[in-house]
Amino acid sequence: MRKDFSHLPGEHIITWLLHCWDNGAGSLELEGREAKQLGSLSREGGIDKAIGKKAQALSLWRRLLSSVRERYPFSEDIVCQPGKWTTVERGIQYLRELAVREMVYYDPDNAQLPTDPDEVQCTRPMWRKFVRSAPSSYANSLAVIDWKSEEAPTVDEVAG
Repeated sequence: MRKDFSHLPGEHIITWLLHCWDNGAGSLELEGREAKQLGSLSREGGIDKAIGKKAQALSLWRRLLSSVRERYPFSEDIVCQPGKWTTVERGIQYLRELAVREMVYYDPDNAQLPTDPDEVQCTRPMWRKFVRSAPSSYANSLAVIDWKSEEAPTVDEVAG
């Protein structure tokens, strides 16, 4: 189980969180003592210590998000993979990473907020970062997309 959720050397923290989500962290419920037994997942002492802090049963996903938020209290401290993406697949991956970054700073007690990164609504700042990271062949088409309704599309709707 540790191999599915371990932070790889050189991997960005948000990329690691998305990797954990994709490997089932949202469906793995752990009590505090069980979470502590996982040992060093993040390779950062502050995050690893916080993962097992709460005694009640919580999903590993929720533990990871709150631990990263505790370690990085300001969203500016967490950088998503910089640079341009060159394939549609990598672009979708980057958009999903932007969604995870948003989720780190969600109120964990607000049950109305999504727990799945693909269900996160694309905020205008997220979309702006996404378009700016796109190669010129995609950027012009993406830049003209405007949401007609008040409700922004989810990451999954954009990726679909």
